[in-house]
Amino acid sequence: MNLSICIVTVNEQNLADHPGVVCFINPNHPSYSLKIGWLKERFSEGLQIKLLYVEGQKKAAGYIEYVPGKFAWRAVSAADYMFIHCLYVYPNNNKNLGYGTLLVEECMDDARRQGLAGAAVMVSKLAFMAEEDIFLKNGFSQADSDEKGNLLLVKQSGEATLPSFNRLNSDNNYKGLHILYSRQCPWVARLIGEIKASRLDERLNINIREIRTAAEAQQAPSFYGVFNFMHDGNILADRYVSLTRFENILKKEKLI
Repeated sequence: MNLSICIVTVNEQNLADHPGVVCFINPNHPSYSLKIGWLKERFSEGLQIKLLYVEGQKKAAGYIEYVPGKFAWRAVSAADYMFIHCLYVYPNNNKNLGYGTLLVEECMDDARRQGLAGAAVMVSKLAFMAEEDIFLKNGFSQADSDEKGNLLLVKQSGEATLPSFNRLNSDNNYKGLHILYSRQCPWVARLIGEIKASRLDERLNINIREIRTAAEAQQAPSFYGVFNFMHDGNILADRYVSLTRFENILKKEKLI
């Protein structure tokens, strides 16, 4: 049985019709509106969100978020490329049916229309990141890597310098405890609210600062950019963690 597929481009006018633009967060939770606000600020920079709907399924089966590399919210140099922030297909029974490929093709088509040299994406087997398989299957190859399992992949459709990670020495800039975060990830925004509600930030003098522009994100201490939890410049976590896990990291480092 062939089910019909519909890919919807989400913009400020139809945001309310597509709650799937904020992944796995209840629309009634405060962090949901924080991500919606972030999206509204980004649409003018060329941010694109596309949702893939499958006949007979109420929720979106696929999601892709991308933006011209000049405005990428990762610590990368990729100005000549479209940069993919996020891609997922959900749940498992929707995987391996070509839905991810359709969304990647949407991104490549937009890159060509805008005269960009292709598309780039950061991937990892760590939490909250797309894995490399879907991209390698669609003609991407490795452009850069680090020692923590993060890869920067690219698919070129024109001539341009390969994208690369921006390597920032944070040792001298972040003495003490620091959190740099972005509302791009609603789960990170949720964690920040929980930390402040617990008053851990006051007790431990944690300097919490929001990353507010793509330029700041591109100079973040961690390549992922969205969440940077540091002690004396050493990154203790660069993915969303629960409040319990956050406290356990502090205990492990003998900070509480």
